[in-house]
Amino acid sequence: MPFRGKRGSLPALWILFLLGACQAGSLEQRELTIERAEGAPVRLRAEIARTPDEQQRGLMYRKSLDKGRGMLFLFDRDQILSFWMKNTLIPLSIAYIKSDGTLLEIRDMSPLDQTPVRSSRGVRYALEVPQGWFEEAGIRAGDRLLLDGF
Repeated sequence: MPFRGKRGSLPALWILFLLGACQAGSLEQRELTIERAEGAPVRLRAEIARTPDEQQRGLMYRKSLDKGRGMLFLFDRDQILSFWMKNTLIPLSIAYIKSDGTLLEIRDMSPLDQTPVRSSRGVRYALEVPQGWFEEAGIRAGDRLLLDGF
């Protein structure tokens, strides 16, 4: 049974820990492949955020994200997407992805920055990874995420 304070409530730090732990293990995970225009395909493991609640929580409260890991956000229609880093403690890069899997643009985002980072056009997907991972893997706008099963 979890520790309870004088009033029977969980301490705030314990709640944040539980939120992060529950989020990290509860989402579907998939192996993704990005086909680069130049070079071999690149694989990564991503959590899949399908529902509005999963998308809103995203990678909030995480203290780390290993290279080669990420989160793929799925939307039901093309739209201008806007992400921010509220309660997100790690630097991220985000790729906005068209419905055919083409990476439209890649942008960097700073921890805890609440400035919206908008896609320049309507897109269907967004992929967040540790900041700099796309560049290190040789992935650029125009490369393609294989969307088998989505």
